[in-house]
Amino acid sequence: MLLFGSALWWLQQPITLRLQPGNPVVDLEIEPGSPANAVAQTIVASGADVPVLVLQAWFRFSGQARLIKAGSYELVPGTSPRTLLSMLVRGEETLKNVTLVEGWTFTQVRIALQKAEQLEHDTLAQTPEIIMEKVGKPGVHPEGRFFPDTYTYAKGSSDLAILKRAARAMDKRLDAAWSLRSLDTPLTSPDQALILASIVEKETGKPVDRGQIGGVFSNRLRLGMLLQTDPTVIYGLGDRFDGNLRKRDLLLDTPYNTYLRAGLPPTPIAMPGKAALLAAVRPAPTKALYFVSRGDGTSEFSDNLEGHNRAVNKYIRGR
Repeated sequence: MLLFGSALWWLQQPITLRLQPGNPVVDLEIEPGSPANAVAQTIVASGADVPVLVLQAWFRFSGQARLIKAGSYELVPGTSPRTLLSMLVRGEETLKNVTLVEGWTFTQVRIALQKAEQLEHDTLAQTPEIIMEKVGKPGVHPEGRFFPDTYTYAKGSSDLAILKRAARAMDKRLDAAWSLRSLDTPLTSPDQALILASIVEKETGKPVDRGQIGGVFSNRLRLGMLLQTDPTVIYGLGDRFDGNLRKRDLLLDTPYNTYLRAGLPPTPIAMPGKAALLAAVRPAPTKALYFVSRGDGTSEFSDNLEGHNRAVNKYIRGR
């Protein structure tokens, strides 16, 4: 009885951890197929100061030894043998996260994945073409094809797995938005909706204006007007853009120069979020054909060129 009571007491006591300098936890990696005895040895070798034979006996006695799941775990101070086993059986892995931001380009996405903590960089040396093939979209331009969101992952996961999840998420969001499109939309396909949504995303300074911005571009597409949107020109400049958009840039013919070429550019120019997708397919009712920044993130909308010129004089030229 005394022995049984001592065992119960031990199961509740915090395990002493041999912590490394600068690390407040013990990192634990359980390999797939590891038997309970090997799991106990790994735990002790990782930094848990507990007799390995006692830990092995506890796993066997619990009847849950075969339920221990492989994965990446963290042992924090205060972890008892009972909570340790529960964590391993439940598969409560240590999760990290990476955030992909609305309006980011594919280049920015790759940089974020490279910087993500404890993520395997399997795509680091791969071209965008190879990545898209592995994502399941061979021949598709990568821009705008990944949904901006925060993605959680277990330590040691592949960046390719994150990209696959983000691509599936964008497909799902785009399909949902397209199903809600207005009957009078000038857009003819989900791909066109994605392209327009990416422009709306880049042009939106304040969320309140997003629907009207979508309306302006929809109106221009219906009338066959040039979209004349700076973000597409900037995207077409690529590395040549130095932060200042000049008149000569507006005159440089690229597939993305909407001052020179009618209609939508050939691909998205960034990752649009859910709100931008909806603004592209169901824009706010408006007669506006122009808008200009007021300098505070909001936009001034005009129905005609005369009104637009007045707005430009007021907010851009200060007249």
